[in-house]
Amino acid sequence: MTKADLVEKVTATIARTAGPMISKKDCARVVDAFLEAVKEALADQHNIEIRGFGTFKIRNRKTRMARNPRTGEPVEVAARPVPVFKPSKELRAVVAEAEAAQTPQRNIIPVQ
Repeated sequence: MTKADLVEKVTATIARTAGPMISKKDCARVVDAFLEAVKEALADQHNIEIRGFGTFKIRNRKTRMARNPRTGEPVEVAARPVPVFKPSKELRAVVAEAEAAQTPQRNIIPVQ
């Protein structure tokens, strides 16, 4: 799903629940503002917890040795902060439920 798809989905959801009061352009501004707020918070080393959805965190990776794929020479990769997302239990349950619904059920006949 792209950002444009997300804006379309949010606009359609708002139109169903509150009527056609918010334009797609306004909805795009809200999505952009949300994403910008997440970026700024993570850049400032703050965690973001959205109940029922998940947590965005900064995790510090340690210095490690890697290998240059072209030459095979060992290269040291410096320690650095990386953003990570940890889904909530509710989100994991929704995804697992959707997966179970999409997986075709097999009729297993016991062999006698």
